[in-house]
Amino acid sequence: VRSQYHNHLKRVGGCRHYMESISGTPKMSRHQNGEEYRNPTEVKKSQIVMPCHANHRQELSVGELLKWMDSTACLSAERHAGCPCVTVSVDDIHFEHTIGVGQVVNIKAKVNRAFNTSMEVGIVVSCEDLFSDTHWSVCRAVATFVSQRTTGGKVQLRPLVPCTQAEQVEHSLAAERRRMRLVHADIMKDLLANRAFQQGQLLNCNGAVPAERTRVESVELVLPTHANHQVNTFGGQIMAWMENVATIAASRLCNAHPTLQSIDMFHFRGPSHVGDRLVLKAIVNNAFKNSMEAGVCAEAYQGEEPLRHINSAFMTFEIRDQEGKPCTLPRIRPEPLEGMRRYQEAIARNKIRLDRKYIISCKQTEVPLSVPWDLSNQVYLSYNNVSALKMLAARNNWLLNSEKNKVSLYTLEQKQVLSFKVETEIDIPAERAFMLLSDLSKRVEWDPNYERCELILRVNDDDFLYRVVTPSIGQDGVQDFILLASRRPPCDSGDPYVIALRSVTLPTHPPTEGYNRGEVLCAGFSILEVSKDISKISYFNQASPEVLPYISTDIAGLSSSFYGIFCTCNTFLQENRVDHASTPQSQPPSSILKRTQL
Repeated sequence: VRSQYHNHLKRVGGCRHYMESISGTPKMSRHQNGEEYRNPTEVKKSQIVMPCHANHRQELSVGELLKWMDSTACLSAERHAGCPCVTVSVDDIHFEHTIGVGQVVNIKAKVNRAFNTSMEVGIVVSCEDLFSDTHWSVCRAVATFVSQRTTGGKVQLRPLVPCTQAEQVEHSLAAERRRMRLVHADIMKDLLANRAFQQGQLLNCNGAVPAERTRVESVELVLPTHANHQVNTFGGQIMAWMENVATIAASRLCNAHPTLQSIDMFHFRGPSHVGDRLVLKAIVNNAFKNSMEAGVCAEAYQGEEPLRHINSAFMTFEIRDQEGKPCTLPRIRPEPLEGMRRYQEAIARNKIRLDRKYIISCKQTEVPLSVPWDLSNQVYLSYNNVSALKMLAARNNWLLNSEKNKVSLYTLEQKQVLSFKVETEIDIPAERAFMLLSDLSKRVEWDPNYERCELILRVNDDDFLYRVVTPSIGQDGVQDFILLASRRPPCDSGDPYVIALRSVTLPTHPPTEGYNRGEVLCAGFSILEVSKDISKISYFNQASPEVLPYISTDIAGLSSSFYGIFCTCNTFLQENRVDHASTPQSQPPSSILKRTQL
């Protein structure tokens, strides 16, 4: 039966739709003339690892890999910009596997999104063993580049139009990653200013290794071979030199060869040129149970001029035994004054690092529903919230379940998770619909599944915490939900307004007697401006077991309550079309409430 079904899909939908139905992910798109589609900014690099590229373990040096990654990404950025580009920043890099001598490194880079003068370039690194014909992932990275004229000044970039589903997702998430990138420094400041966090960091220096023992300083002369076609030092070359001194510092702590696990988000603060002397300084800032953080700074000078700060980076290392398991590391005693500051900042960065890896790097289905919320991980939970909704909305294999008066109900089943989408067009400006629907406290006026909704905390202008109480369905009893609501206006024209919802846990609001605590994996609205006065509103829900009873009859085709709810939502939006800051808020008619309850 399965074979017959697949053959039917081939005949009806074509090969591309057939592959999507099997894997759940879109394959390579094709042009109308049948040729395979390829992103015009995509650049590929393949390099066999020679002994000159390897370290003492006959593994590819991470510094060498960083150079290859940076040059490939730079070529991709320049292909879109049409002019020279320089590296501005690189987001977190987590190295999953090492690469041995004789194996092939495959690097692929493409521009995810172009903003006004900067662009985000996605980098994927994989490894290939030529003898066993096996492939595996090594790491992923996201770099930001700025285009520059040869005469000086930045270049206004043309927009990048995504063509495939994967490109649309990356294009949409680039705006959210940019938002997170800009507040990274503020997160550190807020965490270090938190008294509870400071009091929880007790320093025990008994038997600890002094940090001075790990200090490294090295100088490099920037030669033409280290520079790009603009006579600027390659960003990848600077990163390679920084990785070298950081590795030496980490090895001095334990008198062993360390393995680089990750590099934190960092920014290039200024350019370096041929003829510069680069002074590279590294020291181990802190050692945890199985990992250590080495901080490294790059400064440049020529002649007698003062040092220019080029870059700072923080790298996490492990020491592994013969079986490949992480070893327990000795404690470290920080230097006086500045050393203590670096010691505490390393603890804060470690928490941020774990939050990012735990919340963002995991796939959506791997993230536990009950993630504890606090101010230190708010940015990452918000990012995960918005990105999950955008990825769900970008799916192109939704199946139309039912339709009534242009209100459509779609379903999507993937990996035993059922999602649904309700979609219609409403005669109201998109911005006004966004403002009304993003206030969950008003949802009780039109949604019968919201019996009560109270605002717990207004985190900022775009993120809110709510407690929602839903009515009893059958034997399930009354349920309540603690929801993080994250709203995002469009970054560019053509982007939708987004209102994303997901469950979090709050110590101040534990489950209470008489209520069954429910969980929302991913839900929310996407509002797209069709015209000045018409909006296309789509509601998504990745249905958890607690949500399924509310929609089971709709999915089975036994009712059309989704249509009644959207009609009530439409009435609510029309009645509140004018800003009620100056107009008294009108109440929905009793007939509307009765229809909603039905």
